[in-house]
Amino acid sequence: MTDSPEAIRADIERTRAELGSDVDALADKVTPSKIIDRQKGKVHGALRGLREKVMGAVDDSTSAGSDLAHGAADAVHGVAHDTVSKAKGNPLAVGLVAFGAGLVLASLIPPSRAERDAAAQAREKAQPLVDQAKDVAQEVAAHLKEPAADAAAAVKDRAAEAVQHVKDDSAEAAAAVRDRAEDAGHTVREA
Repeated sequence: MTDSPEAIRADIERTRAELGSDVDALADKVTPSKIIDRQKGKVHGALRGLREKVMGAVDDSTSAGSDLAHGAADAVHGVAHDTVSKAKGNPLAVGLVAFGAGLVLASLIPPSRAERDAAAQAREKAQPLVDQAKDVAQEVAAHLKEPAADAAAAVKDRAAEAVQHVKDDSAEAAAAVRDRAEDAGHTVREA
C-alpha cells in the first residue's frame, strides 16, 4: 500500500462513491413511494396469477384487478400525502401513522412458517378455554330460559288483564253514555 497523497485521495474517492451508491440504494429501498410501487407490483403479479388460474389466459389490455390495485395504491398514496401534511409538528400523529403503515405492510407480507406454527400452538392452547367459555355460555342460557319464560308468561297475563280492564271500562262508559242519552231523551220529551 502506498502512502502517496494521490493514492490516498483516489482511495477516498472510490470509497466515497461506493458509500454514495450504498446510501442511494438504501434510500431507494425505504422510500414510501418505492415501497408502494413494489407492493403494487406484488399485487399485480398475484392478480395476474389468479386470473391465469381462473381464466386460463392473461389479457393485458384491461384488467379489473389491475385497475383496482392501481386505484387502491393511488388512494393509499393520497391518504399518506394528506396525512403527512396534516401531521407536521404533531409527533403523536406521526407515530400513529407510522404504526398504521407498519400494520398495512405487515398484512401484505405472508406469514412465515414459524408464525404459522406459533399461531397453531396458540390455537391449540386456547381451545380448552374456548370450550370452557362455550360450556359456561350454554349453562347461563339454560339458567335464563326458565326466568325468561316466566317473564314472558307474566307479560302475557298482564296484557290479558289490561285488555279485560279496557273492555270493562269501555262497557261501563258506553252504558253511562246510553243512560245519559236516555235521560236526556226523556227530559226533551217531557219538555
